[in-house]
Amino acid sequence: MNKYELAVVVSAKMEDEERSAIVDKCKALIERFGGNITEVDDWGKKRLAYEIQKMKEAFYYFIKFDAESTAPIEIESRIRIIDNVIRYLIVRQDEA
Repeated sequence: MNKYELAVVVSAKMEDEERSAIVDKCKALIERFGGNITEVDDWGKKRLAYEIQKMKEAFYYFIKFDAESTAPIEIESRIRIIDNVIRYLIVRQDEA
């Protein structure tokens, strides 16, 4: 099992319940592909470095998890089609 971190940037134009539903959907995808979530970090609303889809602010979430090496590809392919997810990225964390 490798350690990964999923960064999700969610639209700021949504209600709290809708944002939490998106984060729950991301967590469910991780667990669906054999991942074990270790930590969920909510950074809250932050200003974007540049305007994306006419938005200047968005909510940032970081989900750390353990999974097999094939899981990130499957997870990213499904997060790509979730509405109101502006950006996402899965990175592998080194053992240091």
